[in-house]
Amino acid sequence: MLAKSATSLPQGDGFLFEPKWDGFRAIVFRDARGVVIQSREGKPLDRYFPDLHEAFAAALPEGCVLDGEIVVATPRGLDFDALQQRVHPAASRVARLAAKTPASFVAFDMLALEGRDLMSSPQAERRLLLEALLAEPVPAIRLTPMTTDRALALRWLQHFEGAGLDGVIAKWADQPYLPGKRAMVKIKHQRTADCVVAGFRWHKSGTDAVGSLLLGLYDESDVLQHVGVTSSFDMETRRRLAVELQPLRDKALQGHPWSGWAGAAAGGGQQRMPGARSRWSGSKDLSWEPLRIERVCEVRYDHLQGDRFRHATLFLRWRFDKPPKACRYDQLEVTPPYELARVFSAHP
Repeated sequence: MLAKSATSLPQGDGFLFEPKWDGFRAIVFRDARGVVIQSREGKPLDRYFPDLHEAFAAALPEGCVLDGEIVVATPRGLDFDALQQRVHPAASRVARLAAKTPASFVAFDMLALEGRDLMSSPQAERRLLLEALLAEPVPAIRLTPMTTDRALALRWLQHFEGAGLDGVIAKWADQPYLPGKRAMVKIKHQRTADCVVAGFRWHKSGTDAVGSLLLGLYDESDVLQHVGVTSSFDMETRRRLAVELQPLRDKALQGHPWSGWAGAAAGGGQQRMPGARSRWSGSKDLSWEPLRIERVCEVRYDHLQGDRFRHATLFLRWRFDKPPKACRYDQLEVTPPYELARVFSAHP
């Protein structure tokens, strides 16, 4: 079951509010044959999380299916970068990471218990059964907090981001589980930033349309760091951008701060660049076209992951009134830290 975006928590009775965790969504199946951990796309995850596989096999009863999020919890909060590192092709590396950065599973729904299909049962009933199953502490398996108090959920939205969480989810208490339907509501922080447009990538349709704009921000040392992309354009706009940006391509590499990264480069060093390959990019074409450092745009984003935008941003407008050098990290809102232990101990 999926979620649709909203700008504020819904009003009225009948809602269950939960924190929105920032990890890998997963369904866990436990039957007489063993355990299967499955991603949202239906791919098996067991080989990457042997520590969780063992925990599920030891703690869950047969005929049980849980929905939740795989996370890596640290004293500084959730660490999505460390979670990504857990997905590695080498079994020896996976074993070392399982010991170094163990994962946790945050359960927020139950789809079956003792072989009984619960998907047609109301959300509130499934929640009670989940609470009963996880009433006793289980290593590596956590129960997400839940509240019916909208005011408390607003405080969660305000504070929990400091522990690495991603917002708040609202569910209808009387609703069944609806696979593939956007039947929940997700509320995330929405912020804006003015960014340098330092380059672009062509659209997959060809070199007559822009696929995404490459965004940069200046750090304290006046180094332009690649912080993400914006790609929220219809095809008409993509073709118009290809024409509009053409003059900025002339002699763009002369003095460009990312000149060493023209084309699909391999990365390193202290500067974040747009062409670094990783196991996540695979064979994806990461080549890009530089632009002279003259354009600034305003984008909407939800939050940072380290020094870059966690997700693709939403293009809002050009800022012809703002010089590129004014696009700096210090314009961004700083989220106060929040202890992850206080999230888990939040009273439902």
